[in-house]
Amino acid sequence: MQSDEYQTIKCQSEGIYKEKGSKFLAFAYPVNDLDEIKTHIDRIGKEFFDARHRCYAWKLGLGNDNFRANDDGEPSGTAGKPIYGQILSAELTNILVVVVRYFGGIKLGTSGLINAYKTATYDALQNAEIVQQTLDERMTVMFAYEAMNDVMRVMKEENPKILGQEFDTRCKIEFSIRQLHAQRIIERLEKITSAKVNPSPTL
Repeated sequence: MQSDEYQTIKCQSEGIYKEKGSKFLAFAYPVNDLDEIKTHIDRIGKEFFDARHRCYAWKLGLGNDNFRANDDGEPSGTAGKPIYGQILSAELTNILVVVVRYFGGIKLGTSGLINAYKTATYDALQNAEIVQQTLDERMTVMFAYEAMNDVMRVMKEENPKILGQEFDTRCKIEFSIRQLHAQRIIERLEKITSAKVNPSPTL
């Protein structure tokens, strides 16, 4: 894989594991930021308010420093860590997995819990469609109308995703392009007289 590529899931998927009366419901979501993660966790909390535990793990970005694993009251290391371990094993990122547990009256023990959360997560990821994505940068180029032909030539050759455009006395094109190619298109555009490239808010 190139440095700006990563694997995630295409859409929500679900899994389930049952053991000694306890039921573990796993929900996996593709996510891009902490706000999305919080929204999903809050919604699961409201929807499954009667569950004993709602444990989760998430990972964002290409590094190994932007993640969290939460046991939500289970013994330390028996829930969030096994969930996160399955995310790593599947080589996924930009993903959240929440496992909801309904207690069946019989304690499973440390190894039983680890296996349950691991297996429920594995089932959800097995049911997911894995997709390859690129990290994209979003930016805006401002330029004089007279530079239109030169700017549009670069746009055609570099083929970024056009998000919006305005053509007036002073023109503007908002676009996104994969991180690997971002510096090249910036350099090409800024060689054009009157053209100025600025970063746009994160996608």
